[in-house]
Amino acid sequence: MTIASITLHQPRRLAVGAGTIAEVGLWAANTASVLVIATPITAGFADRLKLSGRITLFDAIPGEPDTATLDAALAAARQCRPDLIVGLGGGSVLDVAKLVAALWDGEQTLSDVAGPNRVAGRRSRLVQVATTAGTGSEAGIRALITDPVKGNKVAVESPHMIADFAVLDPELTYSVPSAVTAATGVDAMAHCVEAFTNRRAHPMIDDFARMGFRLVGKYLARAVRDGADTEAREGLMLASYYGGICLGPVNTAAGHAIAYPLGTRLHLPHGLANAIIFPHVLAFNQPVAAAKTAEVASALGLGEGLSAENLFNSAHGFCRDLGIEMSLRAHGAKPDDLPLYASEAHANRRLMDNNPIDMSVEDVLAIYRAAA
Repeated sequence: MTIASITLHQPRRLAVGAGTIAEVGLWAANTASVLVIATPITAGFADRLKLSGRITLFDAIPGEPDTATLDAALAAARQCRPDLIVGLGGGSVLDVAKLVAALWDGEQTLSDVAGPNRVAGRRSRLVQVATTAGTGSEAGIRALITDPVKGNKVAVESPHMIADFAVLDPELTYSVPSAVTAATGVDAMAHCVEAFTNRRAHPMIDDFARMGFRLVGKYLARAVRDGADTEAREGLMLASYYGGICLGPVNTAAGHAIAYPLGTRLHLPHGLANAIIFPHVLAFNQPVAAAKTAEVASALGLGEGLSAENLFNSAHGFCRDLGIEMSLRAHGAKPDDLPLYASEAHANRRLMDNNPIDMSVEDVLAIYRAAA
């Protein structure tokens, strides 16, 4: 079998460990103008960056940012003309920071750069400081933003959006609520698992994926129980980072495609949407990815030699025992809306075509109904 070639992009500099956020100021010494992009909550960490120079804080980033959010962030950048942009937050913040770094000082618009390799270049340096352990956005070259008119997510992918410096400081995640820790941890795991069982899977990416889902199996329940468990928090940040690496050359598959309408239509947080869908797709794909699925099940402590039904039950229980509400109905989904979600998910060929087994619209609808 011929192994496909891949290109792997990683941040030029990476700091991992408690207190490493303070290294940003040292690295960015003598920078005249800095734009820090955050949420109202993560803005509280801005002083820990130890930045000097003129600092502008833009903290109007919601949980699921849309094109209006991006436009407001771009306007802030054009006003302060930053030499450095710092993303300080979870995946939504980091994605907006990438897009602002790529677009604020040029003629390109979001529609110009949508898709792969369409960004002309980037003039601002970019630091990505993760405050959650889920998307792995700090590791990668992809950004997602919701288009409220079309009701879908616009994906931009470019090596020009890679961070110059990424920071994984577990102390920034101590205050993340247990429910968010659980959902984002399953999202990080889903990135790894979907890349691992992907049609485009690659041996090198497989090993990043293995490191990621093994860390989730080891540390996620611990971090949910005790948010100040530094070892567990750092393990999850590494798992998330490895998942982010998986996204570049391989990407996710049906799990994420099915989760996306839950974000754009139901406004569920990305991690929660993926956690709800994860057990269903894991079991659906088992017949054509048996060996790799067994490896995932073992790493998560789900059991050995599981049938599809037992695999689903164990994976569902894994998520439920973390405190995740696994019912779509409880999150506001209505039965009449599920066919629309299914058609939108199935139309996401960017991800669906990566799945190891073809899924029909009916297969997708059956998963939504089973999750209802």
